Amino acid sequence: MAGTLRQPARISLVGRGVSTQDDPMIGQLHSVVIDAPDAHALATFYAELLGMEVSRGEPGDEWVVVTGQGYRLAFQQAPDLKPPDWPDPDRPQQFHLDIRVADVEEAEPKALALGARRLPGEGGDFRVYADPVGHPFCLVWDA
Repeated sequence: MAGTLRQPARISLVGRGVSTQDDPMIGQLHSVVIDAPDAHALATFYAELLGMEVSRGEPGDEWVVVTGQGYRLAFQQAPDLKPPDWPDPDRPQQFHLDIRVADVEEAEPKALALGARRLPGEGGDFRVYADPVGHPFCLVWDA
């Protein structure tokens, strides 16, 4: 997001097996979990945005999982969610996803058609959006 460190985290998939004494890993990331008032609807939004699939959960379920491309996102029902209100510091973003795209001019209308909305904030290689629940995310590209 604007005004924050823009270096992406580097995730190594080397050594995805069992930890050894020489490996300081305690565990492995299983999934990123996002709260939503309608877990299935938000899971469907991200599945379509990222070219993944809803692999577990039906409309009305309290836990829905999206998988694909070696990644897993989970969504849990949170009917009283008070979503972030970017850039309001009283309701901060909490977290956000950076989604790499080849061409932001092509990707933006597709994201908007799925229910995203544009938020204030952008830089030379990113633009800020909100998912249908209000969680911020960025479309990023190599400028």
